[in-house]
Amino acid sequence: MLQEMNQADYGSVMALWHSTPGVRATEAPEEFSRILARNPGLSCVVRDGDQLVAAILCCHDGRRGYLYHLAVKESHRRQGIARAMVDRCLGLLTELGIARCTLFVVADNEDGTAYWKHTGWRERVDLKTMAKDLI
Repeated sequence: MLQEMNQADYGSVMALWHSTPGVRATEAPEEFSRILARNPGLSCVVRDGDQLVAAILCCHDGRRGYLYHLAVKESHRRQGIARAMVDRCLGLLTELGIARCTLFVVADNEDGTAYWKHTGWRERVDLKTMAKDLI
């Protein structure tokens, strides 16, 4: 069952993300909580009974939407779960007036790149990502 992600999901979500090849999630509990609080209702999880089997983090900055860490347990793939979560996130962003959504794929994550291209996303080769640690 697809549900809104909440702070109580942190441990299960991180376990799923850490066990999924190609997903690099480093959010500390307070970062996770801050993202959910600033973007209420956008992120979601899927449960099969009591077991968390999928998760995606969704947020926006008021101009652009962002998807992070889409993961579905291998045992639950190819059932439309990822597409349902992404569609939900994109629909909610659209309702908020967000005109474009961006996501990041780890460079060597070939399965992730193939999935996103297959579902209509385009690779941006005109940009480079740069980062600076502040803390």
